[in-house]
Amino acid sequence: MTEVKETIYIADDDANIREGIKIFLESEGYRVTVFKNGDLLFEQFKSAPCDLVILDVMMPGSDGFLICAELRKISTVPIIMLTARDTELDYATGINLGSDDYFTKPFSTMSLVMRVKAIFRRIQYERNSVLSQSNFVKLSFGNITIDEKQKLPR
Repeated sequence: MTEVKETIYIADDDANIREGIKIFLESEGYRVTVFKNGDLLFEQFKSAPCDLVILDVMMPGSDGFLICAELRKISTVPIIMLTARDTELDYATGINLGSDDYFTKPFSTMSLVMRVKAIFRRIQYERNSVLSQSNFVKLSFGNITIDEKQKLPR
């Protein structure tokens, strides 16, 4: 049995796309919840945050750009935009609003899964780095300080 990993929310108005992505991510052990629009995702996120969001841009109700901006106001959750809007301006808008990545349709599901894994690897590395740095000790005796992090007496 695959170990259950992080929780991912997906908002896309195309049921085939959201369910297809869900199947691939669940096969990698992620918990996935899908939404037919960004407004439903945002409401759920406010009460039960997830670890990563995948957002379509063109959806009924609030578009993915607006949802991205609203999420960024309340969270640093990683966001991947997934959209048919493929101009440089669209890409720049998504990134400037706070998305971490921007995929255009049609897309490779395998590439999307690999990017999700890469984001979680980076987060885990950063967590481990912070934890290992916090374990260092400074000892002072009079005018002598031993800094375990630098391994140098001062």
